[in-house]
This record gives sequence, C-alpha cells and structure tokens, in this order.
Amino acid sequence: MNSRITLVQRNIAWLNIDANLMDIETMLEGVKTDVVVLSEMFQTGFATNPIEAIDDGRTLRWMLQMAKKLDAAIVGSCAVKVGEEYRNRMYFVKPTGEVEYYDKWHLFSVGGESDSYTRGRERKIVEWRGVRYLLAVCYDLRFPVWSRQRGDYDAIIYIAAWPTPRREVWQTLLKARAIENQAYVIGVNRTGDEPTLSYSGDSAVIDYYGKCVVECGSEECVANVEIDIDNLNAFRDKFNVSADADEFKLI
Repeated sequence: MNSRITLVQRNIAWLNIDANLMDIETMLEGVKTDVVVLSEMFQTGFATNPIEAIDDGRTLRWMLQMAKKLDAAIVGSCAVKVGEEYRNRMYFVKPTGEVEYYDKWHLFSVGGESDSYTRGRERKIVEWRGVRYLLAVCYDLRFPVWSRQRGDYDAIIYIAAWPTPRREVWQTLLKARAIENQAYVIGVNRTGDEPTLSYSGDSAVIDYYGKCVVECGSEECVANVEIDIDNLNAFRDKFNVSADADEFKLI
C-alpha cells in the first residue's frame, strides 16, 4: 500500500495570513496527493507573541476548503486561543471535514515560546487512508522518548520553523528518528527570512533505513513522494528491533 505525500516548503510573508494562504493555493494547483504537509505557523511565520499571530478562524476554514478541493488531508500549525491560554496547534484536516489536532508539547523555552504558549496535554496519532501518523512540531524533534515507536504508527510528521544555524541538527535528527523507530519521517521546514532569523528549508522524507527519499534543499519547493507501507511492514517483520526495546511509560 502506497500513500502520496506532498511537502510544501516556502518563504512565509510575516504575519500576512491572506497572502500566505493565496500563495499556497497557487503552489498546490493541480497536485494529486493523499497528504499535504505545510510548515509550523505556515500562515504567519513563527511568532513567540501569539497575539500577533492568533488565528481568527480563517486558517482552519481554508484548510477545510483545500482538503475538500484536493481530496487530501492538509497538515500545518497555527497559534490558537483556548480559553485564556494560547496553543501552537497542529491541525490534520481531512477532506471528509474531520479535524484532528495536536498541541505542541515541547515549547521552545530558549526562544521564549513557553513564556506565552501553554503546552499540549497528549501525544497524537492520526490514521488516514491506511497510514498511521504521529504528529509533532519542531522542538519535539529533539526529544526521542516523545516520538518513541510503540507499534502504533507508520510515519512521523514533523513540521517546523527550524533556523539555518542549526540545519545540521535538523537533518541529523530526522534521520535518527527514522532509524530508531523503523518508520518514515516527514519533515517540513520553511525557508527565507523573518525579522530576526533565517531558515534553510531542508524539508525531506526519510525512510526506515535513514535514507532520504526526497529532499527540498534551500529554495521554495513542492515535493511529491510515495511512501510504501507494505515495504515498511516487511522490513519491521524481518528486522524486528522493537522486540528488544526498553520498557517505558510517559507520564
């Protein structure tokens, strides 16, 4: 069984929701896929002050419309307000109208994200067209226990705003997460510049051997690839590392 994945790596217009959504629509024209993966805060850029970037409902409405138009799931995050709290919320929106989400667990305290945002409350796995996806956002990539394979997913989706000075870390950890969990890893980062940071892109899909199936480089890019779940399962059966894994429990 194959699933078609589309990575959208782009330069984001700072805090300009309408311009970003229109640009993505243009980039996705004619795409045939099962899952479209956008970057972290794809419609505003990564804002540690959520008041600047708070979603007023436009983003989710747009994701629902695009999912239906493309007959594909749309994945990406935005800043949302939940009661009196702000969350960095990663949506997984299906063409059926079903909306699932994951609120970022590991907040980037070094950059001030934890000063304004509240972390999520649970790990999240979403099933779509026969594939099970673990959802994760940016800084989550640094914490292997959070993403540890427990026989419950086939692929991890990491969406990010990962800056250029740490590009080798991004590339290395994507491969590490794929190898140690015997899973596909789908990593989508942005490119271009924000007021204080630059981003190198390097979006990629890594297979269970740690090999790049597709990689975007540093320019804007729409990359399409198929992941093969039958081959993944055959590899896991033949080389069953999970059988020797350490016991642990997240609390």
